[in-house]
Amino acid sequence: MRRHPDIGKRLIERIPFLRGAVPIVYSHHEKWDGSGYPNALKGDDIPLGARIFSVVDAFDAMTFDRPYSKAVPFEAAKAEIKRCAGSHFDPAVVAAFLQVPESLLDEIRRRSTDP
Repeated sequence: MRRHPDIGKRLIERIPFLRGAVPIVYSHHEKWDGSGYPNALKGDDIPLGARIFSVVDAFDAMTFDRPYSKAVPFEAAKAEIKRCAGSHFDPAVVAAFLQVPESLLDEIRRRSTDP
């Protein structure tokens, strides 16, 4: 699991139009408090796109069934993200994410699962 940021980085750095996303993919498991990986970056040293992606990736992981966990309701996922603001996640990114209307989250969810 800890290797997937590096694997993702190596995959997309070869695709010219995705090269700008390399720092996001590579750093999306860094944590605001510096306890993440692969480089233990902290705070604003983590690229902003990666800080945003880490919040939405966590929300997605919590609200969809996975082989290793059952989905939780949106409110439970939001509460967990809020609890982790300042440790795992950038508090400003969390505050912005929590302002997204649930109807928009539902719409994004619907469009991502439609065939």
